[in-house]
Amino acid sequence: MMRFFLVCFGILLSVPSFTQDRTFDLMPVPRTIKSTADRCRITKSFTIGVTGNPGDRVYKEATRALRRLDNRMGFFFKQGNITSKDNNTFASLLVEVKRPAELRLYEDESYQLFSCAKQVKIVANTDLGAIRGLETLQQLLSVDDAGYYFPGVDISDAPRFPWRGLLLDITLHWMPMDVVKRTLDGMAAVKMNVLHLHLTEDQMFGIESKVFPRLHEVGAEGNYYTQEDIKEVITYADQRGIRVVPEFDIPGHCTSWLKAYPELASVKRDYELQRYFGVFDPALDVTKDYTYEFLDKLFIEMSQLFPDEYFHIGGDENTGKDWDRNPNIKAYMKKKGMKTYRELETEFIQRLLPILQKNGKKMMGWDEILRPGVPHDIMIQSWRGTESLVEAAQKGYTGLLSTGYYIDLIQPADFHYLVDPIPANTVLTVEQQKFIVGGEVTMWTEHVTPETVDSRIWPRTAAIAERLWSASTVTNVDDMYRRLDQISLLLEGLGSTHIKNKGMLMRRLANSYDTKTLEVLVDVIEPLKIYERNAGDTMYTVFSPYTKIADVATPDQKVAREFRKNVSIYCTTRDALLEKNIIEHLHLWKANHASFLELIKRSPVLKEAAGLSENLSKIANVGLQAIGYLNNHSSPPRGWKGETLKITKKAKEQGGRCDLQVVTAIEELVSAAGK
Repeated sequence: MMRFFLVCFGILLSVPSFTQDRTFDLMPVPRTIKSTADRCRITKSFTIGVTGNPGDRVYKEATRALRRLDNRMGFFFKQGNITSKDNNTFASLLVEVKRPAELRLYEDESYQLFSCAKQVKIVANTDLGAIRGLETLQQLLSVDDAGYYFPGVDISDAPRFPWRGLLLDITLHWMPMDVVKRTLDGMAAVKMNVLHLHLTEDQMFGIESKVFPRLHEVGAEGNYYTQEDIKEVITYADQRGIRVVPEFDIPGHCTSWLKAYPELASVKRDYELQRYFGVFDPALDVTKDYTYEFLDKLFIEMSQLFPDEYFHIGGDENTGKDWDRNPNIKAYMKKKGMKTYRELETEFIQRLLPILQKNGKKMMGWDEILRPGVPHDIMIQSWRGTESLVEAAQKGYTGLLSTGYYIDLIQPADFHYLVDPIPANTVLTVEQQKFIVGGEVTMWTEHVTPETVDSRIWPRTAAIAERLWSASTVTNVDDMYRRLDQISLLLEGLGSTHIKNKGMLMRRLANSYDTKTLEVLVDVIEPLKIYERNAGDTMYTVFSPYTKIADVATPDQKVAREFRKNVSIYCTTRDALLEKNIIEHLHLWKANHASFLELIKRSPVLKEAAGLSENLSKIANVGLQAIGYLNNHSSPPRGWKGETLKITKKAKEQGGRCDLQVVTAIEELVSAAGK
């Protein structure tokens, strides 16, 4: 450490005092950050040196970090691939690592990052910590009139939770390798460390089995990861300090298994891969010894393929109806004194556990597996509510939270951001809180394709990543959104398509290069939230088109969100600049409908959104009227408020499986004018 300060400040100079400062554009926010007025200038001679006992992972990530910086600045750095020979302690960036990490739960990911006028230094106990520090450095890159620089900082950082995961479902819609890799790059950028691959479902068995090849030959219809693909994913993730946890969902959600091996089924019938989405009755017959012999052989194979200590067996949403239809299963339960199918599920977990244990695995499952009599050496993933997470911790089970992190439900970033695995009002004791290891974002793919999945994951997942890394007191929503905008650009630079594909999809929908009219509408609509998109007369299948306006629209639209905020402030302050901004938007929206009707003539697929466009025009006119009354300090005519609220009520109706996101703001203007 002393050598670094001598490099930075010289022997005769005193060390400058650091002061607590803003978070810059960092996400997640570090544990502590102090800053000075120093600026470490970046020139064409920029180099990286690595010392200590780093291991191969750091050299590769340092090389990748150097290339990423050069791609952003275009300096043509001379240094190529970084190796053990690159150990100059006076390099522009010095990375000091004590040991290579084991990629496992509770491994040390802490780091310190120091920057002054002459050098940047990252110090970490493990290579994982160094990798997290390199990501922070990418976010610190700044620019002024003199060029690029790193600000003077003293950062000490470590995660709040050791499990910061993202579930990527590849079965409801197939997600090819490029999606997985760019997802891993994004995860690494925001310091997430577990990729949970949901590999099997009623619709697909998405991984090659050499022991039971019909599983992928019959259960995948050509879309599956080969074992070589999986090895490639694991290597790619490992380099970024990310663990890969597989999920094989049983005893329900297994139609793809039963199509391939119907002898596993509880009910004898012809099984076909499910084309719809939802909860279905097929289930493994868990009373047969053959079922466990089958699972034993399969899980031996898969345990050898996936090195992580955790192995997810699903366990969710088994209806029990097929068990009830089987006389042999009912007789088995009666003989065992079982009164409900939940007791049979408990026995299933108890019999499955030693199969995994002999392969060195720890069982993990959804919160349905939390049953009386289930051994404590399993992990509970809470998805139906925080109550199950609290119950698990109170009973001594390790658990993690997914409730509130279901990003496929199209809820805004601030909703997810304020969901905490251990909230301030927790009823858990300090000892019980230790059983909660973090949380996991879930990206279920009923309504996404490889073209749209990134827009559902990013950038909102970065806000959840911060919740799982940063202190529980980091809750400023406005600052979160400010930084989220910057992280969104960083993620695009890493290959995420969440921004650029939106333009492509609009050009396709508009059947034109000119998408301005469509963009005006898309900026203020969002796809229906929670499970509302499935409601009504449209039943989506795996073959449905996901190229319509609900797929172009994205969650948490910035234009709509900022308009709502501006209106709320304006109604209190009557700020002139805000008024000007609001009026500009209202005029734009009012006039856009005529152009949208012309657009429909060229692209009839947009006809389903005509009502949205018309309602936007009408409520924009209402908003302009309201502002006129406010400016004139005059009362609206009798009946005006009632008639306008009928218009806004109509505007809340969905169109094209989307809804307008500025209606409440117009209602606020009407209310203010009505007073």
